[in-house]
Amino acid sequence: MRVLLIEDDRALARGIRVALRGEGYTLDWLEDGLEASHALRCESFDLVLLDLGLPRLDGMALLRELRSQSENAVPVLVLTARDAMDDRVQGLDAGADDYLIKPFDPDELKARIRALLRRSQGRAQPLLEFAGISLNPAAQQVHFHGQPVSMTPMEYQLLHQLMIRPGMVVTRERLNNALYGWQDSGSGNTLEVLIHNLRKKLGSEQIRTIRGVGYRVELPC
Repeated sequence: MRVLLIEDDRALARGIRVALRGEGYTLDWLEDGLEASHALRCESFDLVLLDLGLPRLDGMALLRELRSQSENAVPVLVLTARDAMDDRVQGLDAGADDYLIKPFDPDELKARIRALLRRSQGRAQPLLEFAGISLNPAAQQVHFHGQPVSMTPMEYQLLHQLMIRPGMVVTRERLNNALYGWQDSGSGNTLEVLIHNLRKKLGSEQIRTIRGVGYRVELPC
């Protein structure tokens, strides 16, 4: 899952990055509202964490601009010290999906992120389960036919991306965007290596290659 953090408080941003490091997210960070506006127009993210007090373009204006783009329905979680009721109502009415007042507990932030991602994927249940595979985003655990499966963070992220779209082809571009942020880069065959590793652990029939396009998790017949 690729998350964009827009926050000009560097100490807080570093703390959020540390808190989310082990959660299976690819986290990109910007400090400036105009830079964030450009990124949101040009790239795809699964979730936005948005501060309101940003330089050059205020977070509320950025939120309204984002919601004016009807094709971009990315969930937005506002993180702000503005705790007045009017500010919260204004933010929600402008298109925020949730609102978290600073300071906040990292565990609450993680739980709200998981809830927003579930909602954006049209899921009510926290577990992803089918074809003998069970993935628990809260615990970062995978089971196959009831047995725990050890996975590297990258393998977990890749499986998560495939399992939230069961039976659908996920393009190589989308998978690479989800796995690698601006600070990361993978070799040309990294995706193939990860797919190979998942097939070894979950069975070769679980993940199908759609040549020239991407991959999909096969639904049971």
